[in-house]
Amino acid sequence: MGRGIRLVLAGLVAAGMVMSAPAAFAKGGGGGGVQASGSCSASSTWKLQATPEHSKIQVEFEVDQNKKGDIWDVTITDNGQPVFQGPKKTHGPSGSFTVRKKTANLPGTDQFQADATNRSTGETCSGSVGL
Repeated sequence: MGRGIRLVLAGLVAAGMVMSAPAAFAKGGGGGGVQASGSCSASSTWKLQATPEHSKIQVEFEVDQNKKGDIWDVTITDNGQPVFQGPKKTHGPSGSFTVRKKTANLPGTDQFQADATNRSTGETCSGSVGL
């Protein structure tokens, strides 16, 4: 094999290693997170984000309904296991609430599911992300 071909092959191998590095670091704490957002069953919106932090994952779920004082029943799970379950009240001028929790970084893909139901209107919000 000629020297030029060996250099090209070495360059391709090195490029492949660099290209696969972000995927390798995504769960380890050095990479960015994932985010999803959408509309709820009425006029509210939701956003769900999961971000690696060292050996844990921070999950954040926000619902914005533009009305303060409403209570929502919220559940967040990681691969079906509860991360948070309880009521949250909308606050401030934005009429939103946010749940932030850190959870173990499980082997394989962590699949987060967040659900919220407004106690007074029955509106529901639901979203998921995988990391």
